Amino acid sequence: MGDVISTNLDEGKRDMITARTNAVMAEFERFYEQQYAVALFNSVRFEIEGGGSIQTQLLHRKDPLKNKSIFSGSLFQYLEESKKWRSRFLYVGDSYNISLYESKAAHDRGQHSKGVINCAGYRALTSMEEYLGLLNNSLSDTKAKVASAPFLKCPTQFPLILWHPYARHHYFCVMTEKEQKKWHAVFQDCVRHTNNGLSEECKVLTPAFTDALRLYRQANGHYGTWDMMCGNQAQILANLVMETLHPELRSLIVPRLKGKLQQRQKDWMLISDAVYKQVLSQTRTQHEALVQVCEMERHRLDTALRTDMDQIITSKEHISGKIRALVSPRVEQLVRNKVQPYIHSILEALMEPTSRGFSEVRDILFRELVEVSKNSMNDSSREKLGEHMDKISMLAFHPVKMQSCYEKMEMLNLEGLQQRCDVSSPSVFIQRAQILMRQQMDDAVYTFEQLVHQSLDGHSNEDLCKTIQRCQDRVLKKYDYDSSTVRKKFFREALLQIIIPYMLKQLSPSCSTDLPKFKELIFEDFSRFILVENIFEEVVLQSVTKDIMMAVKEAAVQRRHNLYRDSMVLTNSDLNLHLLGEDNINWADPFGGVKGEKQGGEVANRRRKQIVSMIQLDGMPMLYESCQEVPGMDGIPEENEGQVGQNLATEKPLNPVEHVPIEKEPCSPDSIDQIRDLINPVLEVVVPDKKDGSQLTNGVVPLEEGDEVKHITSAMETVPKESQKKVDGELDATSSEQTLEEQQCVSAIESAIQQIEIAIQEDPGDHLSEGAIDSDGEFAQTSTNSSTHHHDDSGFQSPANENVEEAEPITGDEVVDAEQVMLTLVEGGKTPSIDLDVKALSHVSGKKPEIETTADRGLL
Repeated sequence: MGDVISTNLDEGKRDMITARTNAVMAEFERFYEQQYAVALFNSVRFEIEGGGSIQTQLLHRKDPLKNKSIFSGSLFQYLEESKKWRSRFLYVGDSYNISLYESKAAHDRGQHSKGVINCAGYRALTSMEEYLGLLNNSLSDTKAKVASAPFLKCPTQFPLILWHPYARHHYFCVMTEKEQKKWHAVFQDCVRHTNNGLSEECKVLTPAFTDALRLYRQANGHYGTWDMMCGNQAQILANLVMETLHPELRSLIVPRLKGKLQQRQKDWMLISDAVYKQVLSQTRTQHEALVQVCEMERHRLDTALRTDMDQIITSKEHISGKIRALVSPRVEQLVRNKVQPYIHSILEALMEPTSRGFSEVRDILFRELVEVSKNSMNDSSREKLGEHMDKISMLAFHPVKMQSCYEKMEMLNLEGLQQRCDVSSPSVFIQRAQILMRQQMDDAVYTFEQLVHQSLDGHSNEDLCKTIQRCQDRVLKKYDYDSSTVRKKFFREALLQIIIPYMLKQLSPSCSTDLPKFKELIFEDFSRFILVENIFEEVVLQSVTKDIMMAVKEAAVQRRHNLYRDSMVLTNSDLNLHLLGEDNINWADPFGGVKGEKQGGEVANRRRKQIVSMIQLDGMPMLYESCQEVPGMDGIPEENEGQVGQNLATEKPLNPVEHVPIEKEPCSPDSIDQIRDLINPVLEVVVPDKKDGSQLTNGVVPLEEGDEVKHITSAMETVPKESQKKVDGELDATSSEQTLEEQQCVSAIESAIQQIEIAIQEDPGDHLSEGAIDSDGEFAQTSTNSSTHHHDDSGFQSPANENVEEAEPITGDEVVDAEQVMLTLVEGGKTPSIDLDVKALSHVSGKKPEIETTADRGLL
């Protein structure tokens, strides 16, 4: 790999790359210094005059990901150095950078990562065909066919690829399709977050950077949106340099590469990554130096602005009027003929997927809040409430659960506008809307947390459910209002981003020659804050803003896509809601205490609470520390998925003998026969014939004369239920034998019943006293454990248990006929059977006879 890079990137080419980067940065620095002063002027003017920003209904937290991590797990990664696949543990922290570790143990021990992936500018792919398509587009001179030799041999059928037009590509794979979908959602969220690298809190640096970048590209003939405006300032500038440098280097280096097609493609990607790293390092250094120079001059500029603010504003308004008088006829004609006819169609194309996405956010939020309310009805303790609130506190940052909302926005189609209005890709609007969806979800959840936490004081547990429902209704109403406000603002900004570049491209050739003469009207002291180019763009923007506002207002008046009118204000707005604390609530505390502890360092990072839980699937082999499963969308509270199995594990089986091990847990009956057996059980007592062998048919060995019973155990046997056809066949084959045996047993059974009843009724007091000998022993334990605690979830309780528990003990004091008899007691149908060895009972006094219960034994 090093030979390929050093051979094709010699010292001469590296010097050329450095010179090209310096040239781009020098031109950008000129625009940035101009726009920095203008952005500072606008910021100070806004501070002095104030703004008419709309007060939102939902609360907003400043640092929602404090002490949180997004996801972690293991998968396979392809290493270019060794040409092999290796298991890697991936950790996604609150910065959304992907850290690679040798194993989970290495991460837990705090070892240094093997590498860090910043996903700005990347695309997450799940198929090799899609990857080859992008690869062919970036390498137009070197194309690979899908049916040809594979570009990369993936050990599984579920690849995950991070593609970048300039930087290094990363290849991963997992074992199952479900894991692939969950990792793909995580990667997409990392890309979405890191692409949004410019902070909106910086009121001077961010506007200065974006305006300078836009003017630089317009000076080079590039109008419209730019899909590579991804990441922080240094990354965006590196993409700006590579936009022109990359095609030039490709034409010089690719024809000189040797080897097979796939090898040439891999070599070019390595070379491109090396060039991108060199450019990125240079742009980062020069941008930091540029910002430092401008910040050093900020104090002087701020003082001059505050001193001459009125004069600067008056001078700017005077020049704006003259420029407006010059360009207004051309602007109005352009708007009337080529802009107004398309505003409504563009707005409709934006409204449909955006409104669906925000509606999906509301549906997920509603289901979650209803789930919390239902759980509070089952258990109204504050500890349980804290558990449920802790589960949904980071709902907005769960990539898997928010995926359905993001997918609605990905349906945005601006096919007809890409050439007409110079819209390179709809990805700019898609990612912006997705960021707004996540922000609205987090604001709604945070507001719900604050309202519930505020309502906990002074309310009893009985009122907890009603309190939660009231907070739920208030939050949903506030969400509807703020969602409408956010969407209308998004529509206006998107329309301006589409229309203004198109108008500037049409007007610049005719107006650019007339603008320089207005510079003579600006005082030299104010020339840093008043730029003719900026005033011209403001005039163009104001000319079309009225039409855009009217189009959005008409959609709101017609209540299309659940938009509210601008004049609508919530009458029962919470005036004191914004006075609540801004700290995150720690729901791990049963009373919802506010976080006050701050963790730092690597240890704190490893102990951070993870938003996406990791669940190990039962029976799933951990060959490579597999990506522990991310829960699905069916149940947002992820831990609920395992409660069913835990409940089954704690259920006690329906069994009169407690100490007998049960291999299979009880479950609900699946067939009609099983239900019938539970409703109409059979109680059967079998005494085998003397003439039979020493071992009875049920496995009981009769006692010989002189033997004593040392210990009595109860055995449980599970007899599988045979099919109906098999049972019918056996009954037909043995019908004649059973008829003869039944006739012989009838008389013996009647005699045995009479003798047992006489023996029990003669002296009940003695039997009770003798039967109580082992009350603290095994029999008492068996009777106690055979109580009503053994009901299962099916709602059926076999009467056999009650009969066994309530039956009086049988003693051996009474003389019973030596003939062994079979006793069958039927209650309403079929009952479980109990085999009694009467001969054995005659030798034992005060002992519980051996009992065998079988639920599936048929009548003899």
